[in-house]
Amino acid sequence: MKLKVFIAALAVGLGSTANLQAAVSEQDAAQLGNELTPTGANSTGNADGSIPPWTGGGVDKVPDGFDPEKGLYSNPFADDEILYTITHENMGEYTSVLSEGQQAMLKRLGPDGYKINVYPSRRTFAAPQWYYDGTRANATRAALEDDGQRIAGNVAGVPFPMPQNGLEALWNHMIRWMGYEWAQANATYYVDSKGDAILASSTDTYWEFPMFMPFKDAGRKYDSNILRWAFLRSNFTAPSRRAGEILLIHEPGADYTAGKGRSAWQYLKGQRRVRKAPSVSFDTPRRASAGTSTYDDTYVFNGSPERYDWKLLGKRELIVPYNNYEAIFNRETPEMLGEKFIKPEFIRFEKHRVWIVEGTLKEGLRHIYSKRRILIDEDSWHGLENMRWDNEGTLWRTGFSLQAMVWDIPAPQATSEMNYDLVSGIFNITGKPAPGSLRSENGKPPQFFTPQGMARSGIR
Repeated sequence: MKLKVFIAALAVGLGSTANLQAAVSEQDAAQLGNELTPTGANSTGNADGSIPPWTGGGVDKVPDGFDPEKGLYSNPFADDEILYTITHENMGEYTSVLSEGQQAMLKRLGPDGYKINVYPSRRTFAAPQWYYDGTRANATRAALEDDGQRIAGNVAGVPFPMPQNGLEALWNHMIRWMGYEWAQANATYYVDSKGDAILASSTDTYWEFPMFMPFKDAGRKYDSNILRWAFLRSNFTAPSRRAGEILLIHEPGADYTAGKGRSAWQYLKGQRRVRKAPSVSFDTPRRASAGTSTYDDTYVFNGSPERYDWKLLGKRELIVPYNNYEAIFNRETPEMLGEKFIKPEFIRFEKHRVWIVEGTLKEGLRHIYSKRRILIDEDSWHGLENMRWDNEGTLWRTGFSLQAMVWDIPAPQATSEMNYDLVSGIFNITGKPAPGSLRSENGKPPQFFTPQGMARSGIR
C-alpha cells in the first residue's frame, strides 16, 4: 500500500470498534523511518510550507548551561513572532483550520474573552531510539483483542503507528511516551462565571512509568505491575480541608479487560486509612474542577474506552496548542487566569496535522457525554484537544492539553490541561507545574506507589 493511498483511505473514516484489524504488513511497516517518521507521522511538510518536515526533533539536544535541578526549561522559541491572530471577528477566514471546540469558544467568549495567537509551526517531538525500535516491531505484531480492551503482541513503543481504526489511534494516546518518571508541584484552579478564581487544590504529584522504566534501569523490578503504563500519586497540600489526603492510581499498560483495568486508592486523613476508589473513573466529576470535567476527561481522555464506539475520522491540518514552554515551565498559574479563560498571551498555537478520533456512546450504556471528539498529534500521539456533546447532541464542553518537549530525556511533558464549560461559563486549569518544581527523576522507591506505602506515609 502506497503512503498516499493509505492517507486517502483514512480521510473517509476507517474503522470502528466493530471492525478491528490486525497488524500491518511488513511492506507497509517499511514506510516507518522513511515516508513516515519512526512513530508513524508524515515525514514531509504540507503543501504551502506552514507545516515543516520532521527532521528528528527540534529540541532533542540539551542546551548549554541547562541545570535539571532548577526544573526550568527555557523557551527555545522565545524570539518567534506571532504570524496572525484569530478572533471572534475574523474567525470566518479560518474555519477550515479550527476545530468545532475552538470555534465555539471564540463565539461564546467574544472578542475580549478569547483569541488565538498562531506562531510558526515547529515539529519538536523526539524519543529514544529504543522507543522507535519498539514502534517498528509493534507495527507488524500488535493487535487489538477482546473488543478492543486489550493489546496483544506489543512492546514498549507506539502500539499502532499506522492505525487502521479509531481504537488503535486512541490506544496510541492512552499509553503515549511521557518519559520514565516525573515529580512536580501543581495547583488546580477554576474560575467561575463571575470571573472569580478559586484554588481547588494544591498537590505534590509523582509519576512513574513502569512500562518504560526497564529501559532506564534494567535492575529495577515491579513484579506483576511491570505491564502497567503509569503510576500516579498525588499528595494534597491545600486547601486545609484536603491537606494530608493522598490519591494513588495505577493505569494499565495494555489491558482493560475485567480485573485488569485501572486501580485507585485514597487516603483520607479523617479516616486514617486507605480505601479503594472505584469511582475514580468514567464520568465521575473531578472534585477540583467545580463539576466542569470528569475523570475520563483527564489529559484529553484516559481510562477504559469500553463505553464508546470509536471511529477514525482521518487526519487534518488544524490550529492546536503546541510548544508551550512559557506557560508550562515559566509562569505561575494565577497570573495566567483571565476572567473568562486563560489569558491568550500565555498560550502558543501552531498549525499541525492531527488524527481525529470520535467516540459515540454505545447503545444501552450510560455516560453524561453522548459523543466525544479527540484531536491527537501525529508526531507524539498526545491528545491535544477534546470536545464533548451532551445527550441532546449539543456541544457542551471543550478543552485542550499543553505540551512541550523536555530535551534532556527526550520526551513530551503534557500534564497541563484546561477545560471550558460552554453552558456554565466555568473553566479550570490543572496539572501545570509550578515554576522550578518539575523534576524528570522523582527519587521515589517502588514501595511509594503502593497502597501500603501511602498508608504508612499518611498515618505519619
